[in-house]
Amino acid sequence: MNSPRLLPRSKRIAMVAHDNRKQELIEWALINKHLLARHDLIATGTTGRLLEQALQQPVRRLMSGPLGGDQQIGSQIAEGKLDVLIFFWDPMEAQPHDPDIKALLRLAVVWNIPLACDKATADFLFTSPLMYEEYPSQVPDYSLYTQRKV
Repeated sequence: MNSPRLLPRSKRIAMVAHDNRKQELIEWALINKHLLARHDLIATGTTGRLLEQALQQPVRRLMSGPLGGDQQIGSQIAEGKLDVLIFFWDPMEAQPHDPDIKALLRLAVVWNIPLACDKATADFLFTSPLMYEEYPSQVPDYSLYTQRKV
């Protein structure tokens, strides 16, 4: 492991939801409105608009997921510009951008950021005291991987 990347008290949280899960994410966000108000929110397209309207809190909106929003979030994860990913994805419906979704979930794991894909996990994450204090997140050391010869 490399030296830790310090996650700040106020986290940068990316929020994404597929069409069949948007209402569930909005309902969860409303229940946790007072907790989300402590953090900076980033979201893809329609999800961002819906969250901003429901929460009456600014949400930095990116492109729609299928148009590149998932990849924008993935890029921010890789650059260390996001701290948490809440992604209510629909496991029962194929998406036209499934490779992008898999890549986004993979990057969250690669860079060791907290990831919630459902309400229960999001509840556990947001009730953790670690969510509201600085946290030294260990970033894996990929130097051997990047130096290998093909």
